[in-house]
Amino acid sequence: MGLLAWVMMGLAIWHYTIFLPDRFWGGIVGAFVGSLVGAIVVGLIIYSVKVSALQVPGEKATDIGVVLYAVPGAVIGMAIVYLEGVRRERAASEAHAG
Repeated sequence: MGLLAWVMMGLAIWHYTIFLPDRFWGGIVGAFVGSLVGAIVVGLIIYSVKVSALQVPGEKATDIGVVLYAVPGAVIGMAIVYLEGVRRERAASEAHAG
């Protein structure tokens, strides 16, 4: 159940990319993948540190705190994809200029 919550939180945060310039590596789909992967990975890491075991929380262990574990991951995932997109955009413009 925790995995579903992390995916839904990543999806919810991804919707706010509409307010950013489209410089994501892979466009809006790249931002989507970055948000979901980041939310899942960081959510799993934080929860695993909390319970001292690599596991996904079940229905009874999922609460609002567990759901919020996905927020920093989604933001970090989208930031990585965004920065990679900016880097590739600069490299392409320098290749055409030189």
